[in-house]
Amino acid sequence: MTDPPLDAPVASPERGRLFGEFLRFGVVGVAGFVVDAGVLMAGIALGTGPWLGRVISYIAAASATFALNRAWTFRNAAQRDGLGRQWVLFLLVNLLGFLCNYGTYAALVTGLPLVATYPVIGVAAGSLAGLAANFLMSRRFVFGARPDPRPSRA
Repeated sequence: MTDPPLDAPVASPERGRLFGEFLRFGVVGVAGFVVDAGVLMAGIALGTGPWLGRVISYIAAASATFALNRAWTFRNAAQRDGLGRQWVLFLLVNLLGFLCNYGTYAALVTGLPLVATYPVIGVAAGSLAGLAANFLMSRRFVFGARPDPRPSRA
């Protein structure tokens, strides 16, 4: 039996925290998917159609995931901005994730008859497409610590 090499990377507390945040973000994303799909199906049943229904369902899901991420995923982050301002910032920085999400959804609904019949499949694929972009931008720009503008006394 051999020992690991001395230069092998060691798990750092920062990596552990990042991994934990990503896992919680994923769990919140599943909850967001449930909200997204439920609102979409309700909207379609009420006559919004798959396109407007999807915009409405995305906003509902984004609002739910914002609240859950703020309260759970990034609960240790400094909450320097007001709730309304932070929610708007969350929506803005997740625009790239939305474009990946909605673009995937639109391509699949338009291109695959199965997804056109069952648009929830497109919602799932879109959610996965936007996951990484949403996590990184939310962590950095919405819930991340901002540098202290005061000069260091070191």
